[in-house]
Amino acid sequence: MSDALVLAPSGDARLTSTDAPVFYDAAGTHHPQNGTLLGFWLYLMSDCLLFAALFAVYGVLGRSYAAGPSGAELFDLTLVAVSTAMLLLSSITYGFAMIAMQRKQMRALLGWLAITGLFGLAFLGLTLYEFAHLISEGAGPQRSAFLSAFFALVGTHGLHVLFGVVWLAALMVQLRTHGLTVANRRRLMCLSMFWHFLDVVWIAVFTFVYLMGVLP
Repeated sequence: MSDALVLAPSGDARLTSTDAPVFYDAAGTHHPQNGTLLGFWLYLMSDCLLFAALFAVYGVLGRSYAAGPSGAELFDLTLVAVSTAMLLLSSITYGFAMIAMQRKQMRALLGWLAITGLFGLAFLGLTLYEFAHLISEGAGPQRSAFLSAFFALVGTHGLHVLFGVVWLAALMVQLRTHGLTVANRRRLMCLSMFWHFLDVVWIAVFTFVYLMGVLP
C-alpha cells in the first residue's frame, strides 16, 4: 500500500493510503466503486425496453403477410438451430473465460475469449446468410409488415452481437496490454452480463419468432 495525494475540486490536498487512484465529483464526494456496474445494469434495463417494444411490434404484425410468404414457408429451422447452438456455446465459453479470470490464468482467458468471439462471428455469418437468402427470394423487409417486423427484431439483435464481438476484441487488446487490472476485470464482468443478456433475448426470438412462426 502506498500513500497517494489527491486534489479535491476545492483544491484541498487529501492523503489516502491506497494503490488505486481516488477521484471526487464536483461536490467533493468520493465516487462509489460500483458506479460502473450500476450504470451498466441501467443500460441493460433500457435495452430490455427496446427489445420489448420490438417483440410487441412483431406480436402485432407477425401475421400481416400482405398475401406474401409466411414464416412457415420461409424459415429454415435447421439453419436457425445451428446458429442458436453457436450463440449458446459462446455463452459457455465465456463462462470458462470468467473462471480463467478468477484463477488469473491469462493465456486461458484470452483463449476462451477468442473462441467466444469465433462463435459470435459464426452466429453473425449465419444470420447474414439467412437475410441474404430471404432477400434473394423476394422476401425483403419491404415485402410485408410481417417481414419488416422480423428484420427489425432479428437485425437489432444481430447488431448487438456485432457490437459485443467488437467490444470483446478491444478488451482482448486491453488485457494483453495492461493485464488483469481492476478496470479490466470490471469490463469483463460488464461484457459477461451483456453477452448472456443477448443469449436470453435470442432464446425468446427463437421461440416466439421461429418456432411459433412455423405453426399453421
